[in-house]
Amino acid sequence: MDLRKLKKLIDLVQESGIAELEITEGEEKVKIVKGGAVSVMTAAAPAAAPAPAAAMEAKPAATPPAEPTGQEGHVVKAPMVGTFYRSPSPDAKPFVEVGQSVKEGETICIIEAMKLMNEIEADASGVVKAVLVENGQPVEYGQPLFILG
Repeated sequence: MDLRKLKKLIDLVQESGIAELEITEGEEKVKIVKGGAVSVMTAAAPAAAPAPAAAMEAKPAATPPAEPTGQEGHVVKAPMVGTFYRSPSPDAKPFVEVGQSVKEGETICIIEAMKLMNEIEADASGVVKAVLVENGQPVEYGQPLFILG
């Protein structure tokens, strides 16, 4: 599924009153849960009964999960689903360390999505109080990455 189409679907779920959206296109299946996870699955073999081009299902709203940390400050969240990297290459030093000052717009990490490296910038200025994700770990849309103080 096209990354732009996926982003548009995520935005639609965010703006609407639905809590969950599931779409099947051919062998690909996408499930978006508001305040939760986005998963994209590709079937290994075609299903016995083909699914319609776009099947949508809405479920009652669920309460969003609580923030995973007790620290206070500005939370920088993942703008997309992908793999989190703290540095531009395996040999390089991390973009930011705990205790380091960052300015709004400064690159603080990379999220790899569909073989594209996306530089993630700080959306506020402050001091890095915590790094909440391990290098190489998969992240979900909206998942907290850093806490700035």
